[in-house]
Amino acid sequence: MPELGWADRSSSVSEEILSDGTEVVSPPSPSPGWMMFCRCCFVLILLFTWSSAHNDFFTSIGQMTDLLFMEKDLVSSLKDYIRAEEHKLEQIKKWADRLDVLSSAATQDPECFLGHPVNAFKLIKRLNTEWRELESLVLTDMSDAFISNLTIQRQNFPNDDDQTGAAKALMRLQDTYQLDTNIISTGELPGSSSVASLTVDDCFDVGKVAYLEADYYHTELWMAQALKQLDQGETPGLVDTVNVLDYLSSSVNKQGEVERALNFTKRLLKLDPTHQQANRNLKHYEYLLSEQKVKATEEAEGRQRRESRGRTDDFLKYEQLCRGEGIGMTPRRQSRLFCRYYDNNRHPRYVIGPVRQEDEWDHPRIVRYHNIISDKEMEKVKELAKPRLHRSGVIGMKTSHFRISQTAWLKAYEHPVLDKIDQRIGDITGLDVTTAEDLQVANYGIGGQCEPHFDFAQKHELYAFEELGTGNRIATWMFYMSDVPAGGATVFTEVSVTIWPIKGTAVFWYNLYPSGEGDNRTQHAACPVLVGSKWVSNKWIHERGQEFRRRCGLQETD
Repeated sequence: MPELGWADRSSSVSEEILSDGTEVVSPPSPSPGWMMFCRCCFVLILLFTWSSAHNDFFTSIGQMTDLLFMEKDLVSSLKDYIRAEEHKLEQIKKWADRLDVLSSAATQDPECFLGHPVNAFKLIKRLNTEWRELESLVLTDMSDAFISNLTIQRQNFPNDDDQTGAAKALMRLQDTYQLDTNIISTGELPGSSSVASLTVDDCFDVGKVAYLEADYYHTELWMAQALKQLDQGETPGLVDTVNVLDYLSSSVNKQGEVERALNFTKRLLKLDPTHQQANRNLKHYEYLLSEQKVKATEEAEGRQRRESRGRTDDFLKYEQLCRGEGIGMTPRRQSRLFCRYYDNNRHPRYVIGPVRQEDEWDHPRIVRYHNIISDKEMEKVKELAKPRLHRSGVIGMKTSHFRISQTAWLKAYEHPVLDKIDQRIGDITGLDVTTAEDLQVANYGIGGQCEPHFDFAQKHELYAFEELGTGNRIATWMFYMSDVPAGGATVFTEVSVTIWPIKGTAVFWYNLYPSGEGDNRTQHAACPVLVGSKWVSNKWIHERGQEFRRRCGLQETD
């Protein structure tokens, strides 16, 4: 089905059936009502056509907070415009009421009324000057201030890519956390203290995004939710039951369930017997079923494909760990994990005030440090990073499609807090941070995630850090700078570890064996954020400068 933009919300799927049974897709025909709506909104559509500058808002909750304040300002401006229009109409109404009384009395005996010279003068004066003044008042455009503000702000509006990204995020959360569509629609998410619901039109739009991505599994789920809400009596905006059934029949047919597609088509035709595409599809589906061209085994295979949807076993394991399932913790392993006060061999800064260290895992060794960064320091880091946030990238790519976040890089000399953080990391780890990368600050967006990856450069990535000249990433230090009510865990997929974000803590691990070989057990991922805003900052420490701090070894062991 061709994409006609978000404004084309009421368009339906048009599947024509040729004489040989071949399915073709043709553009939808807009209804007369929709044509009228488009004409009425033509000026507004032009107004909202904005420049190509774009910030990928859906990839950062931190960036999206600015949108809330911008919208609040626009609402205030809109109310000012409404008050101005109301005052204008009140003036016109008073003038009309006054003349209504006057003209009613005058027209009972016009000659008598005009026989009085004052009345005659005032009639001439009203028609010559006062009606022109009224005309001027009526023609006065009270919207100038509002339109001016809106024009300035529109360059910061999200665009279709943002709306599509946000819709995909809902589907990603749905899959990862095995959420029922109705739970998302009602907004009753685990860990959420507030409730925000989706309308019929919202559900339809999510399903339409899935359809345009050829994701017929999610199309079916979201169109079914839209149909459910319609059946429950919800009043839609621009969407009607015919549109929803059109998408539903098409999506289930494309998944191999012709009989269900036929049933949805029959229901559609009860509502709109003249629907040409549905009538053609009806004959096609009946032909397929009568000729037994759709077999039960094929439908079973279709259901199996829908369940996996091309996701690998590793990816399914990643999603399982994100839900807190399948964690490889055993009583024996648990007995080897401890909490302790740590001073890094009596480091002068920590002899009196050691830090709290907790073992998260033994092989590879992953440790967490509690209360290692203050609220004041975290807020300063966020403050410095926020103006520089941009869509995350990966080696060899401008933007990352497996990483839904925005990042900024901060140098230690930019602020005393950053220098102090570098010093702390070096003191606690015993490693030289002068050859480390700048502090990377990341804020995750709607359903923000980062799929399984290694921090170190693998053997085939020969030139990954060549520009730095400091060798490979020997270790990773990561601060959690926010609590996350639901989701957002860091998972190590090779060893089945799930680490939940705790504000003010940091986790540390070595990416390389003492031999310099990469430790594949450190493959990790950031799970989608279900509820909340996730802030982290990373310090990647490199090999150079560690020659006498972490001695080399020939064995690939911890």
